[in-house]
Amino acid sequence: MKARDIPLFVFALFCAAMMGLAVGATWMVAAVYLRQTAPWLGLPAGAMLAWAVRHWIRRPGTGAAVLAAFATALAALYFNVLMATIKLAGSFGMGLTETVRTAGAGLLLDLAKLGMSPADLAWYALGTLLAAGLAWRRKR
Repeated sequence: MKARDIPLFVFALFCAAMMGLAVGATWMVAAVYLRQTAPWLGLPAGAMLAWAVRHWIRRPGTGAAVLAAFATALAALYFNVLMATIKLAGSFGMGLTETVRTAGAGLLLDLAKLGMSPADLAWYALGTLLAAGLAWRRKR
């Protein structure tokens, strides 16, 4: 990697992170609408993020695969943190922003980790692998 490529990669990483957070929030809305956690939505989330990374951030290849996998993993983590926040807010009758401020990031991350089952982790891993695979391959 050349010195001039470092700012471009940092910007690409930032863009992938923002897309991952946006997809995680959208995933949370869909899960609340479905009234279940729906970890299987990691597959369409990964496909969507791979498509976005390939078309808007990096050309297909290793860099795009890494960015798509990172964005998908971040979306899954953010989704679980938001679901933990919703459950905690509902349990104590608080608003979401009040719950985030009161609980803090550490507690919400711990609750998100406690709420994940091995099957959920398998769905997230499949979504991440799908994102990496779709972002890796070249168009035909």
